Amino acid sequence: MKKIFVLAGLLFLLNGVFASVSPVKPPVKAADIFFPVGETGAKISLLELSSIKVKELEQLTGNKMSFGDRLTFKIAQKKLRDNLSPDGSFETKKIEKALKKQQRGGETGFHLGGFALGFLLGLIGVLIAYLIKDDYKRNRVKWAWIGTALIIVLSLLFYI
Repeated sequence: MKKIFVLAGLLFLLNGVFASVSPVKPPVKAADIFFPVGETGAKISLLELSSIKVKELEQLTGNKMSFGDRLTFKIAQKKLRDNLSPDGSFETKKIEKALKKQQRGGETGFHLGGFALGFLLGLIGVLIAYLIKDDYKRNRVKWAWIGTALIIVLSLLFYI
């Protein structure tokens, strides 16, 4: 009996050790993110945008900026520079999360996992969908509710 407790304790200890190791993701670089500027379709990186002059931006866009626009641009440019580290990567998690969401695509459309949770587990599946926290939580919860509603309707039709 004593050996079983020692073995179980060691397994729990090893389980905790292995669970604490997480992979390191490389940071998102500002020089790798391009977006179109103006109607010409010219592209500029966020790193370039953090250091570009107002006159150069006006030439790229083809529009003259008003005083308020120039002031707003300078303030936004300062915030962008403050959020960049010296190696050109983002320091804030909020910006990284928004950029990853943009690169991955939206959170709309059919979510098979959420639908399966709701359809197979009913209200317990909806609860599980609420407990899972990631970028697709809202879509998963919606489809879990749809799956639950569908199984209730099908059950009522079968009962009648």
